[in-house]
Amino acid sequence: MPDRIHLTVATVVKRDDKFLLVREFSDQKSVLNQPAGHVEPGETPLEAAVRETLEETGWHVRPTALISFTTYLSPTNGITYYRLAIAADAVEFDPKATLDSDIEEALWLDYEEILQNENSLRSPMVMQAINDYLKGPLYPLDILKTPR
Repeated sequence: MPDRIHLTVATVVKRDDKFLLVREFSDQKSVLNQPAGHVEPGETPLEAAVRETLEETGWHVRPTALISFTTYLSPTNGITYYRLAIAADAVEFDPKATLDSDIEEALWLDYEEILQNENSLRSPMVMQAINDYLKGPLYPLDILKTPR
C-alpha cells in the first residue's frame, strides 16, 4: 500500500486546433502525456498546473476551467492516482526554460495525431481528459477552494 495520496494535475492546453503534449520517459519507455505532475505540499492544484506546464514544456499558461477529476489504478505499479484535469490557455513560450530531465520534448498535436498515437499514451487518462475537454461541461475554477 502506498504511503501517500498521489494527487496529480494535468493541463489541457489547446491552441490552433492542437494540444500541448510532452514525450517523456515512464517505466523505461517513451510515452505521450499532458504536462502533468504531483501537487506539492502547500501548493494549490492551479499553482501545480502552471508550474508543471512550465517545467515540462517551457510554456507559461493561464488556467481557465476545471475539466474533470479522475481516479485511476495503475496496472503497472499498483498506485491509485487522483488526477485533476485543468484547461489552460497558452500565454507565452520561454525559450530559455530548462525542461525536466525525464521530458524528451514538448509538442503540439491535433486530435487525429493523438488518436494515431493512442498506444503511446502514458495512461487512458490522457485521452479521457482531451475528450472531456472537447465534450464538456467545463467547470469554473472557483469550484477549487483554498481558504487562507
